[in-house]
Amino acid sequence: MECYLDNSATTKPCKEAVDAAVYAMTQAFGNPSSLHAAGLAAERLLEDARAAVAAPLHAQKSEIVFTPSGTAANNTAVFGAVSRYRGGKIVTTAMEHPSVEECMRTLETRGFTVVRLKPDGCGRITAGQIAQAVDEQTVLLSLMAVNNEVGSVLPIAELGRIVREKRAPALVHVDAVQGFLKLPIRPKACGIDLLSVSAHKVHGLKGAGALYVRRGVRIKPHLLGGGQEYGLCSGTQPMPAIAAFAAAVRAWGEPDLAALHSRLREQLLQIDGVALNSPPDALPYILNISLRGVPSQVAVNALSERGVAVSAGSACSRGHRSTALTAMGLPAERVDTALRLSLSRTTTAEEIDRCAAAVRDVQTTIGRKR
Repeated sequence: MECYLDNSATTKPCKEAVDAAVYAMTQAFGNPSSLHAAGLAAERLLEDARAAVAAPLHAQKSEIVFTPSGTAANNTAVFGAVSRYRGGKIVTTAMEHPSVEECMRTLETRGFTVVRLKPDGCGRITAGQIAQAVDEQTVLLSLMAVNNEVGSVLPIAELGRIVREKRAPALVHVDAVQGFLKLPIRPKACGIDLLSVSAHKVHGLKGAGALYVRRGVRIKPHLLGGGQEYGLCSGTQPMPAIAAFAAAVRAWGEPDLAALHSRLREQLLQIDGVALNSPPDALPYILNISLRGVPSQVAVNALSERGVAVSAGSACSRGHRSTALTAMGLPAERVDTALRLSLSRTTTAEEIDRCAAAVRDVQTTIGRKR
């Protein structure tokens, strides 16, 4: 049986999510916008799902907008937040997910000034850095909650306070795709206006994401059409994926991965030639390492041959050098030999031990030959 430690790329759908998707496909298959019995049944399922996703955020269900993915949620948030401006200052980081960074590059061509905060050597961004960058010209502050490559946790609880103290007109957006359910995120209490999440990172299905839009916040839609999802994400809602998302959220529980994460770190630190790139206080779902002398893709292939699935970095940056590790200032050799090991609530101690043993074998057999 394969040892799967690539959960930051995607998780295995849980049984509850699969059952909910089948129910939506076979029993509640109507269009939620239709006004007959089948449509109304689908609409009830949609609203129940909205409430389920809102609950862990301590949000109102009317503040949840379903999107086709986390990428769509990020694009809707970023472009929607600045749509009433023809220019201005945007503060973000130098290690954002491509679904945010590519938006920033586009906005730079439209006259916006984008300030990208650089992380330290462990992938951390401080509240002081953010406060120094935000000013009265800042129209958007957009940061991830958890870095998707090294697992560093950003100070999102401070964002609203900083914007208020600096008297900035900025909306605050947080990409919480890697942090949703894994951190106690309360957007309203933190002064967060917009927050993106994704189903397939928490044992739901691919094809559903969501954007929290704080009550009273007005943004322009990025996707036009029939006006579904309060006009912010037009298109018939993919009810099987949305129902599965809700079921996965309800089934989440309260997993504690700290012990497994520590077990993995301790075993890897005993292997000569392995360097840890994640900070000690990283989210316990992610551990980034480098294998001396073993290029990332070579290591991924070798581990796969040994029944262990990991990634060379963000699944959305395939073939490109790691944005986060480069921004952290790590040497090129560390960046080019990096691997991301990512856990889930279903990860076992046996998988941890198997992964560590496989890494040791790859490092000692391949690393020494190069």
